[in-house]
Amino acid sequence: MTKTTLKSPYWEGLRNGLPFVVVVGPFALLFGVVASEAGMALAHVMGFTVMVIAGAAQFAALQMMVENASLGMVLLAALAVNLRMAMYSAALVPYLGSAPLWQRALISYMNFDQTYAASVAKYETSPDWNVTQRAQFFFGLSTPIVPVWIVFTLVGALIGKAIPPEWALDFAVPITFLGLVGPALKTPAHIAAAVVSVVVALALIDLPSGAGLLIAALSAMITGAVVETRMGRAVL
Repeated sequence: MTKTTLKSPYWEGLRNGLPFVVVVGPFALLFGVVASEAGMALAHVMGFTVMVIAGAAQFAALQMMVENASLGMVLLAALAVNLRMAMYSAALVPYLGSAPLWQRALISYMNFDQTYAASVAKYETSPDWNVTQRAQFFFGLSTPIVPVWIVFTLVGALIGKAIPPEWALDFAVPITFLGLVGPALKTPAHIAAAVVSVVVALALIDLPSGAGLLIAALSAMITGAVVETRMGRAVL
């Protein structure tokens, strides 16, 4: 390959996506193991992970299923956790909104925390890129992440209980979200929403069927919106 090819937005995106494999792999492995131990059939585990590709929502829905929550509560929990994807999509419109429909469809399928955060960060530092270059970067970014997520979920589902507890694969979950959420806490609204979500979730931890999680998510969104609105008025 030529130097020009290796310096293309696609290859730059691929290189930027490789570090995420370190946490995405164990995270997917953990989901496969937990889903298998919860009694889900292999086909169901893989169908779930291929169609959704949203680790937090998958874990939330799985936890609700384990607690024998109703279908409505399971769907509501997954929707509450995944509402941020709607905001991610809206934030990407100025950069990728004019891309061909098939590209936008693929981007929406592969739009999750890691691809969104890394792509927007790059777009902000490369204002001269056109929509084709931005799409190429996004696809490059997704190339190492999506297959690893699917393959490691399969491995986790197959080996299930054979993984020793001392491996402590659950470290991937908090590390992933700390790494993603921490840098995003840039405004008082973000910080207030994060604090409220933690406080409410801990206060309501004994509620059945993960209801506390839903209330905490709703409280955080309301808090963030209120703080943002009041700050806007103060500036005016």
